[in-house]
Amino acid sequence: MKNDTARKIVAKNRKVRHEFEVLETVEAGIELKGPEVKSIRAGEVSFQDAFARVEGGEVWLHSLHISPYEKANRFNVDPVRPRRLLLNKQEIQRLASQVNEKGLTLVPLDVYFSRGYAKITLAVARGRKLHDKREELKRREQDREARRAMEAR
Repeated sequence: MKNDTARKIVAKNRKVRHEFEVLETVEAGIELKGPEVKSIRAGEVSFQDAFARVEGGEVWLHSLHISPYEKANRFNVDPVRPRRLLLNKQEIQRLASQVNEKGLTLVPLDVYFSRGYAKITLAVARGRKLHDKREELKRREQDREARRAMEAR
């Protein structure tokens, strides 16, 4: 029997962990048109400057580029159109209050399939300053060197 609860990660936004300090993550469904699902399954997703915004009691994902599916020529839609994210009302209200009050932002971490449905992991994040990025890189390098020294013993 096939494991239906497995997550098949299609694309990851690797830049987020460098550019932002991730405070919390939320799983959301994505409202897609037919050919977009096939493009995502093929891995044709780009996170370049993608972000989410709470507008009118709904969460919208902006600037996520899903390439047009070649075999669906006339049914394709705009590759960077805003897409509605599917969350329940309490989650939307909580995210809206965090983003408005604390100056945080919503950024996508990854796109994956769970039980046949396309899902996205959103992060409530705070932007890092340049010196914070440098400190993070130094800390990672020190951890890496410490691990190597322990393995060499």
